[in-house]
Amino acid sequence: MRYFAQIAYKGTQYSGWQIQPNALAVQQLIEEALSTILQNEIKVMGCGRTDAGVHASQFYLHFDFDGKLPEGLVNRLNNFLPKDIVFYRIFPVDAEAHTRFDAKLRSYVYWLDYKPSPFENETAWYYYNAKNLDINTMNEVAALLLKYNDFTPFCKTNSDAKTMLCKVSRAAWLFDHKKERLEFHITANRFLRGMVRLIVGACVYAGEGRITVASIQQALETKTTLSKSYSVPGHGLYLCEVEYDWAIILL
Repeated sequence: MRYFAQIAYKGTQYSGWQIQPNALAVQQLIEEALSTILQNEIKVMGCGRTDAGVHASQFYLHFDFDGKLPEGLVNRLNNFLPKDIVFYRIFPVDAEAHTRFDAKLRSYVYWLDYKPSPFENETAWYYYNAKNLDINTMNEVAALLLKYNDFTPFCKTNSDAKTMLCKVSRAAWLFDHKKERLEFHITANRFLRGMVRLIVGACVYAGEGRITVASIQQALETKTTLSKSYSVPGHGLYLCEVEYDWAIILL
């Protein structure tokens, strides 16, 4: 039987989602928890691979298990795991369902704070010059993303991606007056390694006047890297929604 699980995690203490040598990853702790409670070696597949320090307010994983799941498994997992990793639900799906390959859309949000906070310094990026950023220019950059499919300028070097093609369906900067925070929202069918953090960095540089919207457009046209690129810190980034065709996936 194949199962999907919906989880969330705060990525501060972890090297990312994916298991890595000599570093603590979210996937590792979840596999250890499931294997211990189910008394079988359990391997899980995630819907994506978040980088070190990046969070997920919605994340799906799948695993296979032949026996019957014990009662109260979600609560048992939450008691077993660190408090910064939470299971919300576990449910059976079609045997061929795949959390990564069947995901139709993924959405991220980046939090950029105008003022420092001792309570949110691990979950939002405070930028000293945030109040001087031109949000209209930043939204000009965001609007460009809807017009292109090749995102070579926004992929980390040494990426193992076989294609740089992505379809961005939403990209916009909003201002939360209550939080005094800029929020960047982006949705696409897939993302390249480090893509969102490089896009946010380009928007920040454009909002400060360090680079022009025209230079970013030229990089997208020519599929080349930006003359000035900046990857913003990971702790302001959240994977916030993953969409599936549930009519096909659910039993």
